[in-house]
Amino acid sequence: MARIGEVQAPAATRDALARGRLRASLVPDLLVEARRIVNTVIAGWHGRRKRGIGENFWQFRPYVEGDASRIDWRRSARDDHTYVRDREWEAAHTVWLWADPSPSMLYKSTGAGVSKQSRALVLALAMAELLSRSGERIAWPGLTDPFTARNGAERIAAQLMHAGELPAKPDLSGIRRFCDIIIASDFLDPVEETMAWLDVLARHGVRAHLIEVADPAEETFPYAGRTEFTDPETGDKLTAGRAEMLGDEYRLLYIARRQELAAWCKRLGWSFTVNHTDRLASDALVRLHMAMTADGGYAGLIAGGGYAGLIAGGGHAGLTASGHAGLTGGGHAGLTADHAGKVGA
Repeated sequence: MARIGEVQAPAATRDALARGRLRASLVPDLLVEARRIVNTVIAGWHGRRKRGIGENFWQFRPYVEGDASRIDWRRSARDDHTYVRDREWEAAHTVWLWADPSPSMLYKSTGAGVSKQSRALVLALAMAELLSRSGERIAWPGLTDPFTARNGAERIAAQLMHAGELPAKPDLSGIRRFCDIIIASDFLDPVEETMAWLDVLARHGVRAHLIEVADPAEETFPYAGRTEFTDPETGDKLTAGRAEMLGDEYRLLYIARRQELAAWCKRLGWSFTVNHTDRLASDALVRLHMAMTADGGYAGLIAGGGYAGLIAGGGHAGLTASGHAGLTGGGHAGLTADHAGKVGA
């Protein structure tokens, strides 16, 4: 049998202590990796602050008639133009960070460089590093309160290393208006469940940035012949005699789930990014930075909140009941597979 992918865990995936120990062992190396990635993108990172009241210099710009800003005569004396000096608006912003700790995130196929859990943690720690350097407040729901520190990524990494069992989905009700939250997950739960969980953010006027971390094998379904699928969430197994017969329906449902979630985010003014574990993590950081610095902000201030009524007729029929093309009833099927046949590792 050739193995396409497996869950990266030292013990049974339902053992919370084992998963916690695995996370603790990963975090130091992932913090180093996050900082390496940050150093490759930091040149283009200009923070998210704007012109306004503050003590620090922001920029020189040409004077226009009626401008209330003070003219900078020293700079203006250098050429034939008149310039004003702008200061930086110093209002630290709170950005919440969260990486999905559920068992399905431990999956890694042979075509991927890292597990989904590793990539999600690297993205979260890299953002913590970038935001800390920009003077923003950061926090991790269920783990830390908002704080400002130059070593913010290191502090969060230390908290993650010593944390016990983390909730599959933290309580987001304490996150308030005008905050941002970055969520890195595979989002393989039924779409209705994900929307119901995030609905409180929309009602509170929080702007969310979702990063779907995807393994290439989950998206392409490269299975053929006799294949055994294991759901890492429940341990349930399914043996398919000809796995390739499930491919078309699986891929249709998988993409429909993603498209519906992305469309919902767009309606709320949120961002949705896909990052594959066989691609660079820095790709997601660049797209995330563009989304966070874009104007137009908090479209989630919808009266009455969130996702009620947004789903018209479903659009991803069968996902709630079957997760991945009816492979199991667990919502994360097909993540671990041994198979016999022509498909190699």
